[in-house]
Amino acid sequence: MSLFTDFDLLPSLQATLAEKNLVTPTEIQSRAIPALLEERSVIGVSETGSGKTLAYVLPILHLLKSMENRGLRFNFDSMPRACVVVPTRELGEQVTRVFKPFTHTTRLRVRSVLGGTTLDIAKRSVQGPFEVLVATPGRLVKLIDRGLVNLTDVRILVFDEADQMLDQGFLPDANKIAGACTVALQRALFSATVSPAVQKLMNELFSGAEIIRTQGSNYLVPTLTTENLTVVNGKRFPLLETLLNQSVPGGTLIFTNTREQCDKLAGDLLKSNRGCAIYRGEMSKVERRSNLKAFRDGKVKLLISTDLASRGLDVDHVGRVINYHLPQQMENYIHRVGRTARAGREGLVVNLVTERDQALVEQLHGIRGASKSGRVG
Repeated sequence: MSLFTDFDLLPSLQATLAEKNLVTPTEIQSRAIPALLEERSVIGVSETGSGKTLAYVLPILHLLKSMENRGLRFNFDSMPRACVVVPTRELGEQVTRVFKPFTHTTRLRVRSVLGGTTLDIAKRSVQGPFEVLVATPGRLVKLIDRGLVNLTDVRILVFDEADQMLDQGFLPDANKIAGACTVALQRALFSATVSPAVQKLMNELFSGAEIIRTQGSNYLVPTLTTENLTVVNGKRFPLLETLLNQSVPGGTLIFTNTREQCDKLAGDLLKSNRGCAIYRGEMSKVERRSNLKAFRDGKVKLLISTDLASRGLDVDHVGRVINYHLPQQMENYIHRVGRTARAGREGLVVNLVTERDQALVEQLHGIRGASKSGRVG
């Protein structure tokens, strides 16, 4: 499918696509949407920033609205017909935002129950009738155990960013959620990489599912430019200051490997009169969300983070990613740099490289899109 208008989607969904000027689908959308519309179970492995969320949002809304149009109206309390499971609150909020414009015309209701909120808020969120539930696994399992939500009418179950979710130890929760969905169930799993935990879930719950691997899966997008700078005598910060004096469109996301490194770098930047915000674990969720919003709104140009921000976050205006400390694992690197050059936009990644990083850099040489241009300083 070369255009969204080629898909057999309801006119209400096509109208919203046109209103949002969405014309050409990405590869994962072109291949996953028709399969899901035909009610087949799907495993989608695609690079970060490739539009995986819309690849399942459109089929979910089409299928549920079509059921309603056939007279299968829905009016049961706390019994969704579709469930999307996500690893983090932030990703859940993003997924809900993708659903929202398409619900204006379909009049379908989307609720979310996400970690970081009180159980009372979660209970209120699942009261009354609604069609789509977006949830983090731990919070959803608690609601299931307390009988506050009923998944026996779920027709399609989606695990999004499955690699991150399962890396956090949610495999038992994923199995419990799937077991609570008792009708003939269409399933979808989307992931940027296939870790051993993801492979285990695929083997257990997705036997017979259609596997879609895009050409760019496990690779870097072609619109990404990579630069490597050599750190001499451990002096990273002068290199960073030189970089930050170079203007780039949009915001800059800077990665460190530990919370301590994150805090130290933020302190050094503030001492040099450079405004920045922190996004890491072991800080209040309110502060973390506030910092992310300031960065997303452009009020802060620099966001300093650990790998917490490397998966799932979609901030439109990230023009540059700087690996102040390179990760040890290629999988983490791919997720980090996937925060820029998203949805066909151009982006820049700059790696500060020490001798201990040479093994990773050697791996980068073999990855398509990893060295569109290079520079050593």
